[in-house]
Amino acid sequence: MSTISIHRLQLLSFSHGRIKSHRRFHRTYAITMTMDAKSSEKKKIEEISVQIPSLSSPITQRELLKSSDLQFNRLQPSERDLIQEKKLEFGHFVARDAILDEEFWTAAWLRAESHWEDRSSDRYVDNHKRKFAEQEFNAIKKRNKWQHRPNERCACIVAVKKETKNVKRTVLKSVVGTLDLSIRYLLHGETFPGERVKAPLFCSINRTSQNRYGYIANLCVAKSARRQGIASNMLYFAVESAISDGVEQVYVHVYRDNKAAQELYRKMGFELVQMASSQLLEEGTFLLCFKS
Repeated sequence: MSTISIHRLQLLSFSHGRIKSHRRFHRTYAITMTMDAKSSEKKKIEEISVQIPSLSSPITQRELLKSSDLQFNRLQPSERDLIQEKKLEFGHFVARDAILDEEFWTAAWLRAESHWEDRSSDRYVDNHKRKFAEQEFNAIKKRNKWQHRPNERCACIVAVKKETKNVKRTVLKSVVGTLDLSIRYLLHGETFPGERVKAPLFCSINRTSQNRYGYIANLCVAKSARRQGIASNMLYFAVESAISDGVEQVYVHVYRDNKAAQELYRKMGFELVQMASSQLLEEGTFLLCFKS
């Protein structure tokens, strides 16, 4: 792994149930982080052995998003051929922003699989999965390509299998996890997201640095890749990406009956927001917050 000189360095340390480690962040230049994943079991990795010529020049995000035609046999480009400002390497995986259309599609399909996970597969369920994936794919692309307000953004984060020497995988077999990270502003009068359930149609937004916050949604990991630290590392990457953008609070909604997800978020340092709107009670969800 190459070494990058750092000019402005910030060390972040978490304790009391938060991430017990230090991370380096560079406000202006590329951020590369490395850590080991703790896995309780080894998973067999399905690979495709091929030989392809190396790309002549780095791929920019604008170039990758020009075409809307999906190539389901498209090979995952090497990390050195992708221009990424931030990424997190852990074990056999890399967490970063998705930039390929095929990565957006695979993220959408993972969410469809997760949404219908408890249903036995049949023609009816498979049709709904495809429709769900198509709608989510279009929504992901729209959110990631259209940033309509200053200092706000939305990123689809993916966990991708690291490149193996002399082995290249398709994008569909490389992406094993996904989540959405958005940077937003609170509405005028709000102390937490969604507090003003019946806000006026043209309610003003309090555009101050203190009212910017991060929001995480749609966290899911492929069944074949679970129990390898992927979810926790994607969460870590999302939280630290938000902090590096100047955000002090990151929120997430979790269902009250999803004990496993609640435990994961609490281990990562998220705490329950005591104030709850009537909408949260009706939806059966908790609002959790991570404070930097």
